[in-house]
Amino acid sequence: MDNDIAIDVEGVSKRFRLRHRGTPSLKSLVLDLFKGRSPAQELWALRDLTFAVRKGRTLGIIGANGAGKSTLLALLAGTMTPTTGRIETQGTVSSLLELGAGFHPDLTGRENVYLAGAIMGLSREQMRRRFDDILAFADIGRFIDEPVKHYSSGMYVRLGFAVAVEVNPDILLVDEVLAVGDVAFQKKCLRRMAEFREQRKTMLIISHDLHTIQSISDEILFLDHGLIKGMGAPQTVIDQYESFSLGQAGTGLRREWGTGEVLLKGAAFANDAGLATTRFAWGDAINIRLDYEVRQAVGPCVFGYAVSDEQGRLVCGSNTQIEGAVVPALAGKGTVDLRLSQLTLATGTYLFSFSVHSADHSANYHRLDHAYAVAVQAPRRFEGCCYLPSEWRFEAGRES
Repeated sequence: MDNDIAIDVEGVSKRFRLRHRGTPSLKSLVLDLFKGRSPAQELWALRDLTFAVRKGRTLGIIGANGAGKSTLLALLAGTMTPTTGRIETQGTVSSLLELGAGFHPDLTGRENVYLAGAIMGLSREQMRRRFDDILAFADIGRFIDEPVKHYSSGMYVRLGFAVAVEVNPDILLVDEVLAVGDVAFQKKCLRRMAEFREQRKTMLIISHDLHTIQSISDEILFLDHGLIKGMGAPQTVIDQYESFSLGQAGTGLRREWGTGEVLLKGAAFANDAGLATTRFAWGDAINIRLDYEVRQAVGPCVFGYAVSDEQGRLVCGSNTQIEGAVVPALAGKGTVDLRLSQLTLATGTYLFSFSVHSADHSANYHRLDHAYAVAVQAPRRFEGCCYLPSEWRFEAGRES
């Protein structure tokens, strides 16, 4: 193993056996035997992963839920063993993989700190010298002498992260649990990780916060269903991940139906610069061109659109009838241009639906439900999906 490599992963796969609940009957076991069925199902969480992380580098790991991210970190931490392949690390490894991992619920926070140190091979005296720094970082005060089963999720994360970083490891593994902490604690953690980078420590971090993980990573690894889909420069891999995610968005919600006299042949999205894109920023305009084809003569038509969130819940929508737009008599092939002049949507992925139907709503010629996904990035935070400008005014109390 190259002395400049902190983590070397070669051909690593991880298989889990999923068994049905309950005790199988003799009859079912015999039937499984004769039919060649296994009493347990196999789930390959990771498949043939090969990559290396150089010392002093930070690797961000992204992917949807179930991609295999946490399984990978557990293998690197040594809490699981690979089914096939080889993993080598150089230096001490500290990890914060899941909420409360390694803590005994009946022991106090203080006792768990010393227990964690012992598990990592540190003596009680070594942990005693680090204890004040751990307590200061965790900032949980008197609760350090309370059983951790009484801790909130935030207190678990505070103490767990404090132990993980204050033992001064060569390699730090951090799972998404940082999202549990409050904003002030997250900033403290990010500052501590920045210090780790300055000290040329190696870090692997899982996060769904793409902005944060891009800012702290030297490289990013993109996993999907246990396979490596990309690894490299943060912006390049995040663009790849976002494009992939948009392509997957709403797949279970998509539906196409209608009587077929008029068909919607497709939709193209562009910004005001005329560039084709499905990624938009707050305040951008969305320009959409719908292609249609008339298969059979029809009377007056109505074109409509709807915007939904990723769960298919309606955010907004309208049509040419509501807006008073004049739709000419349709024949042959043509296009319809729709412009949404200013996006005031929260950060997220949104699904567009399009329709064309008769003016009296008696016939739906063609509907494309949740057929197109776009991503929106907003700089401001607010409740819900859509922002409405608001003003607050107060009048001082008046004496009666």
